[in-house]
Amino acid sequence: MTERVFRNSSYLNAKSTTGTTTRVKDTSPTSGMCPICIRDCPILCEIGLSAFRGREALYPEPVQFGFSTAGALKDFGLDWSHFNIQASLFEAHGIKEDPDLALFPNVNIETKVGGIPLKVPILCGAFGSTDVARLNWEGLAIGTALSGAMIIVGENVCGMDPEAQFTNGKVTYSKELKRRVDLFRKFWDGKYGEIAVQTNVEDQRLGVDVYAISKLEVNVIERKWGQGAKAIGGEVRVRDLERAIMLKKRGYIVIPDPEDPAVQQAFKDGVFKSFERHSRVGIPKEKDVIEDVEWLRKQGAKHVTLKTGAYRPSAVAYTLKIASEAKIDAVYFDGAGGGTGMSPVPMMDEMGIPTVYLEAIVLKCAQILKKKGRYVPDIIMAGGFINETQIFKAIAMSNFGDGPFVKAVLMGRSPLTAVMKASYFKQLAEEGKLPKAFVDKFGATPEKFFIAVPELKAKYGERFKEIPWEAVALYTYLTDRIGVGLKQLLAGARKWRLDLINRNDLMSLSELAAKVTGIPLAHEAEADAIERILD
Repeated sequence: MTERVFRNSSYLNAKSTTGTTTRVKDTSPTSGMCPICIRDCPILCEIGLSAFRGREALYPEPVQFGFSTAGALKDFGLDWSHFNIQASLFEAHGIKEDPDLALFPNVNIETKVGGIPLKVPILCGAFGSTDVARLNWEGLAIGTALSGAMIIVGENVCGMDPEAQFTNGKVTYSKELKRRVDLFRKFWDGKYGEIAVQTNVEDQRLGVDVYAISKLEVNVIERKWGQGAKAIGGEVRVRDLERAIMLKKRGYIVIPDPEDPAVQQAFKDGVFKSFERHSRVGIPKEKDVIEDVEWLRKQGAKHVTLKTGAYRPSAVAYTLKIASEAKIDAVYFDGAGGGTGMSPVPMMDEMGIPTVYLEAIVLKCAQILKKKGRYVPDIIMAGGFINETQIFKAIAMSNFGDGPFVKAVLMGRSPLTAVMKASYFKQLAEEGKLPKAFVDKFGATPEKFFIAVPELKAKYGERFKEIPWEAVALYTYLTDRIGVGLKQLLAGARKWRLDLINRNDLMSLSELAAKVTGIPLAHEAEADAIERILD
């Protein structure tokens, strides 16, 4: 515990997310400052950076915007590593008890979210108007479609599109949103997975939902109430003065004011290099939400979902109450604290409920609704998911005996990492600059170092040439790594169907984990079974 406390305090004045550090490593446990702070120190700590750049120090390094994602540095004290998966031996569930059949490749990891079938229990997104989403969309969209997963187009895409057209304040055409939908559908099989369009306050004002439904034939509209990275509206950086002015005229909050002559001169002089674009914060009301969901369905939305953030427990309860009344198909709860855009670093570190705690609260609310005979929407958990062990634990924890409340998980940063890594290594291969150790292990061309190439070539034939390497990377990550890994874990628990894993398949490894979730500690699990078997 001592090490954890030190980590949590020392990062206060030195964060890799903002590019800051301290002169010495043994910093004050209270403030994170050097024990002796000296005048002639050339090192930029958080205080030093703030003295020069003010509000810029609130955000991940501005120069990396559009080419990076960011996450919290704080150790929240409880995560999925505080649980282990129970291995089983004497039975097989969901398949015939035959060693020739009970093989891990035969495990079924398909699921349904709001009635939408998925080959893997994964949703990718939401990837909105940030440059990192726009620049990597082709790989994200096609890779998700190939995997039979679901992808969400994030907020503000139409509003940020310089080629978007508006009539009476409503969008009638968006080249960028159309591009995003079309790229997913290029390799979508029409059965597994889907593409959803997320809408915040600004999007609703601009009529993005109606445009997506009527013109692009989008089936899934998602309302957004927040995310785990921040509890305020979406934020991006704008490096072009004319574009900043355009966004202000479209109704966005742009800081500093790009129409102010003094601000324009400071920008031209290089005092600052980018503007901040902010979205308004929605304040949902139960009656309005219910009417809004009914209205969306009348407009033609086949599925209506809701994305919310790591808000306080009472907000979780209200969210599920409203979602139940409105018969929303699925609700996404995003635990603190990582993001794909320009989330304030202090908010990622210090605000919101971390994922495991959040799921425990969500499950408590879902159980209460179910006991009262009320409708419970499908639940999707988000917040730091990167691998199959976390997915297994999140789904298993939600099954109290009648099937899991949590149908899938949402991943944002990790799919982007897979796509960005592929893009960079493809570039290195073209330039002949791949690391020698990498080449010696895996080969010097994408045809060699992407292990899923033979499989995809066999399946798509000549069309394989239309699949970007970035999409191959995401497919490989979601199916060949996470998908296969998840099948192995389920087989180890002797469950050959995803919906069969439950709380008995988990054990807590810490007192805190057991207290928060009700999952017994390893030495306490199945104590009654031991007595019963050996009596």
